[in-house]
Amino acid sequence: MELDERTLPLYLQKDIKEFVNYKNSDINPKLRLDIYWGELYGSINSAQHSYEITKEVADYLRDKYLGI
Repeated sequence: MELDERTLPLYLQKDIKEFVNYKNSDINPKLRLDIYWGELYGSINSAQHSYEITKEVADYLRDKYLGI
């Protein structure tokens, strides 16, 4: 799927950036990764159910970032 993530809602872009930055950081162990994971999961769901993104885009983002 081709997706320009700059077209996503700003809150979703922010949560993606925070999740990726934390996941790729040198902080070990990643004790708080579940917090960022949950925030991103919730933002994806919120964007989908408020019709800001389609189900297909939501599924793509869940797979790409959350592995589900």
